[in-house]
Amino acid sequence: MTQQFYVSPEQVMKDRADFARKGIARGRSVVVISCSDGIALVAENPSPSLHKIGEIYDKIGFAAVGKYNEFESLRQAGVRYADVRGYSYDREDVTARGLASVYAQSLGAVFTAEQKPFEVELAVAEVGRTREEDHLYRLTFDGSIADESGFVAMGGQAEAVQNAVAAGWQPDTGFAGAISLALSALAADRHPLPALGADNLEVAVLDRDSETTRGRVRAFRRLANREVRELLGREGTG
Repeated sequence: MTQQFYVSPEQVMKDRADFARKGIARGRSVVVISCSDGIALVAENPSPSLHKIGEIYDKIGFAAVGKYNEFESLRQAGVRYADVRGYSYDREDVTARGLASVYAQSLGAVFTAEQKPFEVELAVAEVGRTREEDHLYRLTFDGSIADESGFVAMGGQAEAVQNAVAAGWQPDTGFAGAISLALSALAADRHPLPALGADNLEVAVLDRDSETTRGRVRAFRRLANREVRELLGREGTG
């Protein structure tokens, strides 16, 4: 009868964390920026159909990096949670904080109990009536949750992207400025990769005044490449 080797719990957790970090580091970065017009969600993503950014509820958006099948299953679970809670209680009872707590519990349970952790990082964003009322939450593979202020950067070059956004972020900028800043941050240190442009981006916004400008409670809107080019061109000539 063979005897199993003993591995300390600390080593098991370290190995799982290293495994998850390596998987996430291979992913392309995502930036979420709070600005005067709302919240801009920008991802480096050449695929037109495998989205890294999505809508959860009226004022809540979702962004992720890592393994698509894993974060897509979490996104769908978040939509189901929000729909059930909004139907059972009130639509205003669906909040980014509540959703982030559910995600944190799910990620933490997988990290500690399953053989393989999820190779994902998530951002949950809720647009408020003013920029000060915006909520940004960042969740890591082990269920850790952080309440971020102003912006979030995730993915393979997260530290460099975070520093680039921090250097240029202004709270009173609009969507054009926020998207331009995100593009500049994502495009840094890409050599020898091709230059980053609208065709390589996935962009969505949570419109702060959607009820006034579009007559809709739902704030999430995905931008086509043409709209992204127009906004970047407007910023360049502004």
